[in-house]
Amino acid sequence: MDNSVLHKLKLWGTALVLGATLQVVHAEDTIKVGILHSLSGTMAISETTLKDTMLMLIDEQNKKGGLLGKKLEAVVVDPASNWPLFAEKARELIQKDKVAAIFGCWTSVSRKSVLPVIEELNGLLFYPVQYEGEESSKNVFYTGAAPNQQAIPAVDYLMKDLKVKRWVLAGTDYVYPRTTNKILEAYLKAKGVKPDDIMINYTPFGHSDWQSIVADIKKFGSAGKKTAVVSTINGDANVPFYKELGNQGIAASDIPVMAFSVGEEELSGIDTKPLVGHLAAWNYFMSVKSPANTAFIKQWHDYIKNPKRVTNDPMEAHYIGFNLWVKAVEKAKSTDTDAVAKAILGLEVPNLTGGTAKMLNNHHITKPVLIGEIQANGQFDVVFKTKKEVEGDAWSDFLPGSKDIIADWSAPINCGNYNTKTKKCSGQVYK
Repeated sequence: MDNSVLHKLKLWGTALVLGATLQVVHAEDTIKVGILHSLSGTMAISETTLKDTMLMLIDEQNKKGGLLGKKLEAVVVDPASNWPLFAEKARELIQKDKVAAIFGCWTSVSRKSVLPVIEELNGLLFYPVQYEGEESSKNVFYTGAAPNQQAIPAVDYLMKDLKVKRWVLAGTDYVYPRTTNKILEAYLKAKGVKPDDIMINYTPFGHSDWQSIVADIKKFGSAGKKTAVVSTINGDANVPFYKELGNQGIAASDIPVMAFSVGEEELSGIDTKPLVGHLAAWNYFMSVKSPANTAFIKQWHDYIKNPKRVTNDPMEAHYIGFNLWVKAVEKAKSTDTDAVAKAILGLEVPNLTGGTAKMLNNHHITKPVLIGEIQANGQFDVVFKTKKEVEGDAWSDFLPGSKDIIADWSAPINCGNYNTKTKKCSGQVYK
C-alpha cells in the first residue's frame, strides 16, 4: 500500500477515535432532563404548555450557569396521549438517554403506566398535576395536589358557602376521577348526605355528545335542593361539556360546576360566556397578585414571545418541582437518584402565590388551596384561599383501607404505605 494512502488512513482512524471521544465528553458534559408530556392526542390541550414550561425553566437555569458546572439538556418525547407509550418513552429516557430526572405525565393512568418502569430502573419522576392519592413511591415526587389539597376543600366550600345539598360527581372514566369520587362519596356520606342526593357519571376521554348527560344533570338539579357538579372531566371533553350547559340554559347560579382540571390553558381560545360564574379549585391562578407571580408571567411571555399566553396551576407545579430538584442536586452534589431523593426531603422553595413549598417526607408538598370563579376574559377571580399552606396527604382519611396508612420516606420508616396500627410496611421499602 502506498505510504501516503496509509498515512491518510491512520489520520482518518485517529479522527474517528477523537470524534467518538469528543462525543462521549459532550454527552458527559451535560445533565439530561426528560420531558414526558403529550404533544398530540386528547391531552395535548393541557400538556403541550408543560413541555414549553420545562424548556423555559431549563433555559433559565442554563443562563445561571447550569447545574454542578454542567449545562442542562432537555430530552423531549411525545407519548401522544397513549398510556402504554408513556411507559415505553420513560424506559427510553432512562436507559437510552440517561436522563437524571423526568418531568411529566398528566393523567393518573399515564403516571400508573410509568410507575413500574421508574421503580424498576430507579429513575426520578416529578409529577405536576392534581391526583387521587392512594400512592407514594420512593421514585416519584408529587408536586400537584392530593385530594386534601383540592377535592375536599372544594366540597367544603360548596357545602358551607353555597349551601349545596345535591351532588353530581362527573368524571372522565379512568383512575383519577373514580378514586377521587370514591373519596368524595365517602366524605359526603360522612357529612350526612344521603345516597339519593349523589349522582355519579363517567364518560370516555374525548367525549363530545353531552346532550343527554347534561339533561340528566338538569333533571337531577330540579328537586328543589341546591345542586352542584364536581367535575373531574379531563382534556378536550371539557369544551363541549360547558357548551352544552349553556345550550340547555344551565347557569352557574342554578347549578355551579366546580372543576378540578379546568384552568387558564383550557379556557384560552374558547368562548367563555357559558362558563362565567362556574368554579375551579387549584393551588395557583394566573390572577394572583404577588411579586413572584408577576416575574413568572413576564418570564413566560418573554420566553414564549406571546403576551396573550396564560399561565396555570400545573405550570407552577413544574416550577416548584424543578427548583426543588435543582436545590436537591446542589445539596447532594450529585444527580444520583438515591442521593437526590434523600437530599430533597425538607427542602423549601418559593411558590408563585407568595408562600413556600416544602417537600414532605411522603414526597408531597405544602400548597395553598384556592377556589376561583371563571370570568369572561378566561381568568379566575379568587373567592377563597386557605390561610396557610396545606400538607399533602398521600393516603385518604376517608377510605377504610387507607385511614391507618401513612407514607414516610425518611428513617426509620422508609416506606410509602406504612400501617400505623400493625406497624408494618406493605409495599416498596427504601433502604
